[in-house]
Amino acid sequence: MKKSMLFIVLFVVMLNFSCAQDAENKVITPDSFPFTVEQLVDELQIPWGFAFLPDGSMLITEKSGDLIHFFDEKHTKILNVPEIYQRGQGGLMDVILHPDYEKNGWLYLSYASSEGEGKGGNTAIMRAKLKDGALTDRKVLYKGEGNTTKGQHFGSRMVFDRDGYLFFSIGDRGNRDENPQDLTRDGGKIYRIMDDGSIPQDNPFVGTDGAKTAIYSYGHRNPQGLALHPESGKVWDHEHGPRGGDEINIIEKGVNYGWPVITYGINYSGTKITDKTEMEGMAQPIYQWTPSIAPSGMAFVTSDKYPGYKGSLLAGSLSFQYLERLVLEGNKVVKREKLLGDLGRVRDVRQGPDGLIYVAVEGKGIYKLVPKK
Repeated sequence: MKKSMLFIVLFVVMLNFSCAQDAENKVITPDSFPFTVEQLVDELQIPWGFAFLPDGSMLITEKSGDLIHFFDEKHTKILNVPEIYQRGQGGLMDVILHPDYEKNGWLYLSYASSEGEGKGGNTAIMRAKLKDGALTDRKVLYKGEGNTTKGQHFGSRMVFDRDGYLFFSIGDRGNRDENPQDLTRDGGKIYRIMDDGSIPQDNPFVGTDGAKTAIYSYGHRNPQGLALHPESGKVWDHEHGPRGGDEINIIEKGVNYGWPVITYGINYSGTKITDKTEMEGMAQPIYQWTPSIAPSGMAFVTSDKYPGYKGSLLAGSLSFQYLERLVLEGNKVVKREKLLGDLGRVRDVRQGPDGLIYVAVEGKGIYKLVPKK
């Protein structure tokens, strides 16, 4: 076969394969939506996370380091916030409340910190209380070792499970060759600790020589979504792949999720990272996005406020600037819908105590999806 003919045949095969992949992975835009969009909070730059207080007000993290209390349409900066290491993707990140917040008043922050040895920073988790407009009773519960001036992949999301354990993520910190697969190093992991920072003795690597005993699972790249499945109680994550291969995983005790030994993505330059997409002893994602959407923020819809949405999984897209709804059948994604197209880079999404969906958008603020009557 002549080289020109061989090239044409290969091109057609590749095109057909690409089209098949696109059809399988295609996101659609619905003809109508069961909501209107209302801006609730304005004048935010990079609202990384937010939490609802019992009085109806909100705590909002700005990546720049401000913790904002939003109440009665006013922004108030909370005082005595920890010192934030700001570089690249690092800054003040997630905020959540203790499940028994009304009784104990504990809130939790994830942020980039320069504490510890070495130049640069790494992800830290702090517990504190809010009193008279300031944080009190502050305690660092965990600080990733291995500070670096690299600005990539700090993670970091947090979620409590039904048993009161705190799960949080730290990305591979831009060191994929060493961190994700090494249990003696922080980075590229999902962690599980008690609400006071102590280590559960049934964590999978307690007793493993040299291992970080807070590790619950490993082989992750950069998880920026953690959510508790409303029926199974399992922790789900989504994480950034490289160029392609963003993943959704169900987090299981002691499991290796493969990065960078297996991946559906390639280097940003277009070169291969590995030839392997699966390997014995490494978990497969339940779903992978190719092309990457750069997912950030994650929430299950459990309310009946939006017809047809209950049971769906929501994820923000930084790359394509929309909110995505993933329709599930069991643990399988069967449909993808593009919501809030072109609104901006969606950084976080949460279902509020009122059952409504709230979405944080970079450079704009926080929006409420108001159900249509």
